[in-house]
Amino acid sequence: MTLPAAPHQPIEFWFEFGSNYSYLAAMRIAALAGAAGVTVLWRPFLLAPIFRELGWNNSPFVLQGAKGRYMWRDMERQTAKYGLPWRRPSAFPRAAVLPMRVAALGMDEPWIGDFCRRVMQQNWVRDREIDDPAAVAEALAGLVSDPQAVLDAAVAPNNKLRLRTNTESASARGIFGAPTFFVGNEMFWGNDRLEDAIALAAAPP
Repeated sequence: MTLPAAPHQPIEFWFEFGSNYSYLAAMRIAALAGAAGVTVLWRPFLLAPIFRELGWNNSPFVLQGAKGRYMWRDMERQTAKYGLPWRRPSAFPRAAVLPMRVAALGMDEPWIGDFCRRVMQQNWVRDREIDDPAAVAEALAGLVSDPQAVLDAAVAPNNKLRLRTNTESASARGIFGAPTFFVGNEMFWGNDRLEDAIALAAAPP
């Protein structure tokens, strides 16, 4: 008798739409995790409160000129490496509270991955203002039966609290940037650690 295979651990994907390296991970994680038989748990959170706790009033890529220049060149290399479309946005970091609230509302819904990829492409490929109801409704089109109802639910007080709670949880777990991945209690930071996180999630217990 053959025993069933032990289930893989899920991978938690903590991300922000305004995070350039989250774009790389968001566009890659579903295919990589699916090939490994690993479930992705999408976990949106806001970076700005995390940065304030660290004493920063903006992205370190803005505050530190050399780091910012390196990052933009690195994004050119990384998107070419992965075959991803890319345009440097005219605003960085771009406000994303509304789509982040929608992501918090739908983080356990089957449409979450498609929605997040669409918003990421709006920001990092099409240079759209994503903190805009029309852009968010466009990203929801065809994924939900009533995009306006989702938008209304996203700005309800209980859902605003959901995103705030996610952000507080991120801080409590030691997250200091995005993307961050968790497999159990093991934390991996950065798009370049995605494969390592999936390998751990897929490893036999």
